[in-house]
Amino acid sequence: MSGKSDPADHPAGPLRGVRVIDLSRLAPGPYCTMLLADLGADVITVGGGRAGMAFHELSRGKRFISLNLKTAAGKAALHGLVKSADVLVESYRPGVAARLGAGYEELAALNPALVYCSITGFGQTGPRAQEAGHDLTYLALSGVLGGLGPADGPPVPPLNLVADFAGGSLMAAIGILAAVIESRSSGKGQYIDAAMLDGALSLMAMHFPLWRTPVWPGRGDGLLAGDKPFYRSYRCADGKYVTVGALENHFFATLWTMLDLGEVPDHMAVANWPEIERRLGETFASQPRDHWASHFAGSDACVAPTLEPHEIWEEPHIRARHPDSGPDRVPAVPHLSRTPAIARPLDLNDHTVTILRELGMEEEDIRTAHAPVAEKSDRQGLDWPPSFR
Repeated sequence: MSGKSDPADHPAGPLRGVRVIDLSRLAPGPYCTMLLADLGADVITVGGGRAGMAFHELSRGKRFISLNLKTAAGKAALHGLVKSADVLVESYRPGVAARLGAGYEELAALNPALVYCSITGFGQTGPRAQEAGHDLTYLALSGVLGGLGPADGPPVPPLNLVADFAGGSLMAAIGILAAVIESRSSGKGQYIDAAMLDGALSLMAMHFPLWRTPVWPGRGDGLLAGDKPFYRSYRCADGKYVTVGALENHFFATLWTMLDLGEVPDHMAVANWPEIERRLGETFASQPRDHWASHFAGSDACVAPTLEPHEIWEEPHIRARHPDSGPDRVPAVPHLSRTPAIARPLDLNDHTVTILRELGMEEEDIRTAHAPVAEKSDRQGLDWPPSFR
């Protein structure tokens, strides 16, 4: 690491002293760098031109600057930042960063210890490397999407959590942290090719071997598919749902006993499933959801109320662990005992002049390098959230 100090308003964290230059767009890169910022890294996000600054939800704890990389001064400013940095994250299609003067070879020559991470859908090589895609695309090609949803309907994606955020952001963050640790001993940086498709494939490690077996025969059918009576959601009297995850024998026995349903059946015997589902369904339908939430609170029955997103911040366990969190301020995770992750304030002010002055650039060069943030109407891509018409 370079040993640089964080700005005074950056709380200490395990990544204190690590400077990250963020050139990424869309969601996976900004979420990755938000996680690094929560852990104490000094994240400088570089915008400019028609890129704009999207996803305010993923922008906390960062400093924003705007550079015109089509000018010599803009490139010089970026190169100055890179010389002071430990990590750079970008999410352009392969080859684009190099054309902007921000490719790995060029920047590594300026800073051999630089950890350079490219986050893309398909990776830097392969026949699809230059194709456009979204989370749904990578889910489709990785086999994830084909295994989700009802058997008699189209596949149903789990929002964009699997490929974008788990396969992209989290895998990239792991790679960055590993490379930064390695660079401490070697003094050398390296290039990270983080592909969302690759990440989705890795996330399926436990499940691929089960496909077309009795444990996971097909879409909408399987031990963890949500259709087995001991691992699914049930509708309650008020139209809301409880979710049962009583896979193991002792959890199922606790569930059955707490519902006072008599002798505990063998819940892994297929012949018993229709009757188990009927009795559980009728019982849960007899009372509202929150009655069952209270009834099973503190037990090992693996029963929980199925909360809608707006309800979770009042859930007692979540409120106890994350009292300052809310829909616009998700918790900083994971918990570290000595150097905690901290959800730092959102600051969308333009810090270009201040940061470039820190680099020692001349005022005229700063003015040339500085690219005012584009108006919303001039930006490329999809505004978030989009406005439906």
